[in-house]
Amino acid sequence: MTVKVYERILELFEAEGINTVFGIPDPNFVHMFHRAQERGWTVVAPHHEESAGMMAEAVSRMTGKPAVCIGTLGPGIANLAGAIMCAKVENSPVIFLGGQRARITEQRVRRGRIQFVQQTPLIENAVKYSASIEYADQTDEIIREGLRKALSGTPGPVYIEYPSNVILEDLDVPPALPPKAYRLVGQTAGADRITEAVEAIRAAKQPVLLVGHGVHTARAGAQVKELADLVAAPVIQTSGGTSYIAGLEDRTFPYGFSPSAVEAVVQSDLCLAIGTELGEPVHFGRGYHWVANEANRKWILVEQDPSSIGVNRPIDVPLVGDLRAIVPQLIEALRDTPRSPSPELAGWIERDAARLAELAESAPSGMSPVHPARLSVEATKAFPPDGIMVRDGGATTIFGWTYSQAKPHDVIWNQNFGHLGTGLPYAVGASVADGGKRPVMLVTGDSSFQFQIAELETAARLNLPLVCVVGVDYAWGLEVGVYKRTFGQGSLETGVHWSTETRLDKVAEGFGCYGEYVERDEDIAPAIKRAYASGKPGVIHVAVDPKANSEEMPSYDEFRTWYAEGQQ
Repeated sequence: MTVKVYERILELFEAEGINTVFGIPDPNFVHMFHRAQERGWTVVAPHHEESAGMMAEAVSRMTGKPAVCIGTLGPGIANLAGAIMCAKVENSPVIFLGGQRARITEQRVRRGRIQFVQQTPLIENAVKYSASIEYADQTDEIIREGLRKALSGTPGPVYIEYPSNVILEDLDVPPALPPKAYRLVGQTAGADRITEAVEAIRAAKQPVLLVGHGVHTARAGAQVKELADLVAAPVIQTSGGTSYIAGLEDRTFPYGFSPSAVEAVVQSDLCLAIGTELGEPVHFGRGYHWVANEANRKWILVEQDPSSIGVNRPIDVPLVGDLRAIVPQLIEALRDTPRSPSPELAGWIERDAARLAELAESAPSGMSPVHPARLSVEATKAFPPDGIMVRDGGATTIFGWTYSQAKPHDVIWNQNFGHLGTGLPYAVGASVADGGKRPVMLVTGDSSFQFQIAELETAARLNLPLVCVVGVDYAWGLEVGVYKRTFGQGSLETGVHWSTETRLDKVAEGFGCYGEYVERDEDIAPAIKRAYASGKPGVIHVAVDPKANSEEMPSYDEFRTWYAEGQQ
């Protein structure tokens, strides 16, 4: 069949189950956008290319598939840089497509070329693969190589561009191949390694499952739940903001932030790690809480990238392959011999539930402006049970790790890179991936929220069921705390404060959203419910106490052990 290059690119992505694209239409892409919509794709044009990339990353996390984002030549690609770096550090397989002027432009000996820069060399160090479709008949091989590289080993972003002289050329090509015809799909572990792992699990007295970000982005929660039931072990989250797996909420404990997690880790004699790099937030699996009983603890690591085995700590049983294929192997091998839970598990569950209940009671109340701990408690009490939670911000997120009363099955935040301003684009992308069916709540600080605030219009245009709960202290709260700890109370706090006249609820109304201002604890949950009931995206401006926000961050010392003390 004869197709244009731009339509062939769409067909190749459709073979991977991709049917959503983010980007700002440009002369290089109008044909692709137009044809994508005709083919039934969801086409989302936000207000900034960086937002587009972050929205695409959220789609990838929500679907377990690669996602596509487009940036126009020159400034559009420059705007994508932050999103590309996020996808790199967050291990998200996003395909970034870039437009470019006709290649002859690059060969001309002239100065003052408009909207032109050599893009591929600028980006290649931030992606797993960088290429340009120089000739039309390279389209299949380059798009497939991009998908192959994005999904092989540790997932990550790729960049592919095409000069304007290529995109409208004709191709005579067969139907697009399914993924299994051109890349490795569903790699399993060897039978000998599975046997070794199962023997170690059966011999363990106090096993734990260390469940990371990759479990959720692979959409493998149901499989891991079945494995956790057979192993009868507590589940340790790799950070305080990770999603909870349905059915495991009561025995899932955030590493470092729950005493139950610490006790389970200290007493463990086997750790089955799935979907985690064993990085700084878990002290590489060998420092801090892991030091006790290290000599008696065996490690099983499910890891797709063979070159990652043993990098951060020795591994006794490496299971190399796709966790979506390996976890079922373990389930099948353990199905007839399920373990019984250790006597301590019930106590850990009871104490963790009591911890959350006590935090809800003890969070300071009756203050106006609101204490940020109370904001987290009240907002997450009002979180819809079937909702999607998005986190953003510095101090706001740290309060949330400790005080959150919700256990969402989908949590999205920039946990590895720590890029502020991802929250609103992530929320929009997650809701787009969900088809706007489930309620979405973004809990963020005002500093972070203002990075991409124009995307409120995108949320309103798409009529997404999104409520943004914004803790407002008119400052970079975490950085104010750094000033105070560094220079003492009353010191100059340069560059971290702004106008206290900014009303984010009014800004929201200007974008066609619902807005409400709150300064009392008891008004937070009712305001959230009114926002959802309005049928519009909502912004709840919650005035929070700036002193508490900068000085009383809970578990801050634990957080600093991730990167500041002894980790260099």
